[in-house]
Order: sequence, then C-alpha cells, then structure tokens
Amino acid sequence: MIYPLVRELAVDGIAVTVTCRVLKIARQPYYRWLAAPVTARELVAAYRANALFDAHRDDPEFGYRLLVDEAAANGQLMATRTAWAICADNRWWSAFGKPRRGKGGRPGPPVHDDRVNRVFTAEAPNAVWLTDITEHRTAEGKLYLCAIKDVHSNRIIGYSIDSRMKSRLAVTALDNAVARRHADGADVAGCIVHSDRGSQFRSRKFVHALNRHRLSGSMGRVGAAGDNAAMESFFALLQKNVLDRRHWRTRQELRIAIVTWVERTYHRRRRQDALGRLTPIEYETITPTLAAQAA
Repeated sequence: MIYPLVRELAVDGIAVTVTCRVLKIARQPYYRWLAAPVTARELVAAYRANALFDAHRDDPEFGYRLLVDEAAANGQLMATRTAWAICADNRWWSAFGKPRRGKGGRPGPPVHDDRVNRVFTAEAPNAVWLTDITEHRTAEGKLYLCAIKDVHSNRIIGYSIDSRMKSRLAVTALDNAVARRHADGADVAGCIVHSDRGSQFRSRKFVHALNRHRLSGSMGRVGAAGDNAAMESFFALLQKNVLDRRHWRTRQELRIAIVTWVERTYHRRRRQDALGRLTPIEYETITPTLAAQAA
C-alpha cells in the first residue's frame, strides 16, 4: 500500500496534498485509511488465516476443504473458495496434495528418540505402550482406528475410531488409555509411548497430551516396519478376523464389529502363547496375584 508512504512524508513536513498530486492518488481514501489503518475486512481475513494455519500445523496432510471444517469448528466460518485463496497465497498445501520431484516426500523429523529399540517386552504394566493407526474402506468411505497396546499384557488399553485421520484421533486414544488405567488405580507417569513418525503422532496436540499425562514419547526410524512390529501384529489379526471378513456397508457397522472383536474376543477369548496361554485380561488379573505370592 502507498498510504504509509504518504503518512511518513507528512511527518517529514511534506503536505499530503502535494504527495497525493505527485503520486496521482485521491486524498479522501487516504484519510479514510488513516482513520482506520486496519479495516474490518482485513481483520476478518487475518482471523481466518490464523485459524487455517493452526489447523494446517496440527494436521499437515489436510487439504483446504478439510481445513475449512477445522476452522469452522474454531469459530471461523468461511467459504471453501476463500479458504483455497488463503491457503494458496501462503502455500499451505496438503502433505499429499502437491507432487514432488525425485522420490517424493518423506516423513518429518522425529520429535522423540527411539526408547524401545525393538524390545517389545515389559516386566510390569504401564511401562511401554505401543500405538499406530490403521484404516479400512466401507461403502460410506474410510474408517480409521488408532489403538494403544500395553506390551506387558498385549491388552488394547485405549482406542479411537473416526471417519478422519486427524491428530485428534491419536489424542483421544491416548486420553482413553490413561483414563482406563486411572480407573484401575494405576499410575502411568513415566510410561513410554512408542509410535511411528506419522504426522498425527508428531502433532503439537499429541505432544501436549503426552506432557499433560507425564508420558515419554518414543519414535521408530523411517521405513523400518520392525520398529513397531508388535503393534503391526495386532492390526494383522484385526485385518484377518474382522476387516477382511466381508464388505462393510456403513462406518457404524464396522465400528461395532471392531469394538466387539477387541473387547469380547481379543481381550477375553483369544489365548496367546507369549502370555502362557492366557488372554490379556486373564494375564493382567493373575500377574499381580503371582507377584504378591512370590513376595
């Protein structure tokens, strides 16, 4: 804008009339700007841009259509076209939306060191938790599951199911895991939560949730499936026993099937060699008793 220059010259003693005549601009628009340097329209645009930026920072894989929904949830309503213009001006592209030269994009840098190093065992509950996200298609669209497993008993202590793979999906699963352990009277402070380098687990919201619950984050290497193999084994069972058994018409239908299999079959009926042919629920029930008898 040229108006700040007119104001600076006026401070130096050059009349506004002279400056406007030389620059060939009208004086009345300048005086209107001088009375309100930031217009209401510009202020609204700034609030909208801030809301889109916050949503993009939390979920870098979102395109502008999904960012519109996130901004609206935070009180900044706008048209989809408006969101596209703001995102295009600031180059806030989806992590998957823009083609890249060469071999393509790689996951971002880890926000935690690898504190597990493929040792998927623990002598006590709430020492090491594993987490990951899987997806499956229904006739209505994809359904995403984020699960958290305690490696001591292989129990799924927390999970979250949603139609979108947002950072909130991982945060909700973590909050549910902590709530369940607190309901059992356990202290989870210091527990290691191990994941891959997905954007949901690197997000600001998930890192804050870890700090809020006094948990320690851990991340594997890029492209190393073995760094979270114990969690992948659970998803392989889920894939074989639920997801691939049939075609799912609705997300709700698949959601109910997942919860039913986890809570009724996996936790209470499926015996595991690693647990001495006990189920996860039996193992967590018997282990404290055996420890007390040994003491």
